[in-house]
Amino acid sequence: MSEPSSAFRAIHTGEDCPQSEAGAPSRPVAVSAFERANPLAKLVALLPVTAVLVATMDWVSSGIVLAAALALLPASGIRVGEFLRRAWVLVAAALVSAWGTALVGEDSGAVLLAAGPVTLSEGSVLAGMATGLRILAVALPGVMVFITTDPTDLADALSQKMRLPARFVLGSLAAFRLLGVLTEEWRTLGQARRARGVGAGGNPFRRLGSWLGQVFGLMVQAIRRATKLAVTMEARGFGAGERTWARESTFTRIDVRVMLGGFALAALAVGLSVASGAFNLVWA
Repeated sequence: MSEPSSAFRAIHTGEDCPQSEAGAPSRPVAVSAFERANPLAKLVALLPVTAVLVATMDWVSSGIVLAAALALLPASGIRVGEFLRRAWVLVAAALVSAWGTALVGEDSGAVLLAAGPVTLSEGSVLAGMATGLRILAVALPGVMVFITTDPTDLADALSQKMRLPARFVLGSLAAFRLLGVLTEEWRTLGQARRARGVGAGGNPFRRLGSWLGQVFGLMVQAIRRATKLAVTMEARGFGAGERTWARESTFTRIDVRVMLGGFALAALAVGLSVASGAFNLVWA
């Protein structure tokens, strides 16, 4: 049996990773309370906030959640540059959605702009703002949780606290760890095909055929890598019986505060939205 790949060694087993004094694999020390929080606690905190934003579409509740997320950004330990690099697509999508809703939304109130068939009114602009803020309020907290969560810690929490099957959790963790490898392989395949002159020229059908061929090549490599990884995991005893864990997933006071903060933020958003008269159930 050949040596396991580096992607497999990234999945903690307690013997392939550097050991700390306590015997568990070493991990960079979290610098913020949000990073030290249990991943499961952060997901629980997101549930009520997301439920409120899905149930209603108004600019008050969405604005409160978005303002809270931006206020927590410095305390989360996330660098502004890294956050913008990961979230700029969501910001662009929110702006496009807000503009489109404002253009095609139902007109009500005073007309702010009239240019032929295109009209912007107070009602359509408010609807556009609510749509854009809602998208940002749902997506940006999720980005913050994703950046501050280590996949291995999340796998530990799902297996130890939620009692999900270890084979499913560790297989998902391995797939997540391999995303970066697939990105690098896609880049390598593209460079190799360009070096051979495959897909060159201005014919769009030829470019499409080259792109489909590259997708097929990446899929073949992904299947081969997944098969090799599965055999390696089976050879090392994964799924053979009850397993032990290198780290124990625990809940602390920080996790309780994070979960209570999520419920408090959801209650605050609903309360202020109802008090201002902007509360609008999407199914009503």
